Amino acid sequence: QVQVVESGGGLVQPGGSLRLSCEASGSFFRLVAMGWYRQAPGKQRDLVANINPGGSTNYADSVKGRFIISRDNVKKTVYLQMNSLKPEDTAVYYCNLYPSNVNSWGQGTLVTVSS
Repeated sequence: QVQVVESGGGLVQPGGSLRLSCEASGSFFRLVAMGWYRQAPGKQRDLVANINPGGSTNYADSVKGRFIISRDNVKKTVYLQMNSLKPEDTAVYYCNLYPSNVNSWGQGTLVTVSS
């Protein structure tokens, strides 16, 4: 089981950038796939991107070419670099295992894209 703490959210103008961080616990972090998810108001929680233990990545079509997921196994941290942000990216962003584990959701970090 992995416990996570997300950070890095905030208010940003359209076209701007943010980098989210997810600090994880657990001695097996380097062996598990991790994902970033988001939940917009009134909508379901969806996968944004995932990264496998070896570093291969996958992205939702809506963020391809704009977001980059990465990991640092020494720091047990997963990052989400978000560029060219759009108002529709506004959501609470969560980190979890991939596939997600019901016991590993953090509190999330709010990203608001607005002028």
